[in-house]
Amino acid sequence: MTDYRIRRGTEADLPQVHGLIIELAEYERAADAVTNTLADMRRDGFGPAPIFSFFVLENEAAAVIGLALYYTAYSTWKGRMLFLEDLVVTEAARRGGYGRRLFEAVVAEAKATGARRMKWQVLDWNEPAIGFYRKLGANIESEWLNGNLTEAQLAAFEVEPVP
Repeated sequence: MTDYRIRRGTEADLPQVHGLIIELAEYERAADAVTNTLADMRRDGFGPAPIFSFFVLENEAAAVIGLALYYTAYSTWKGRMLFLEDLVVTEAARRGGYGRRLFEAVVAEAKATGARRMKWQVLDWNEPAIGFYRKLGANIESEWLNGNLTEAQLAAFEVEPVP
């Protein structure tokens, strides 16, 4: 691939973006875990209160072959931060420097929005991704553990509504 373009994602990109998300889930051995739908993504990315944004990588045929999806988060210690939820380049286009270009687009966004930190997660077995991030000079932490409640756990959790 000699010609590519990185641009801000649009609602029209969502079907191809969702396909990349499925491809990533398959790579991470968790294809059955994806419950996010196109309708969810339209509402959450392009509805009245968008909560995520993304960059896409297009090839010369205008097919989306890469994605960097991010959102603004907040650190009580640092303030505004940008969280990179997913960075994926389709398998056929990997190792061409495109992941780096997508990562750089997110770094530029973090700088432009005044973020004081950028964070993301990487699976401990994903050595290619760990190597990629280390090559970029990133810190890969091992002291923090992720906490999660699944959709079913949230539904089962008994709470009183906050007035």
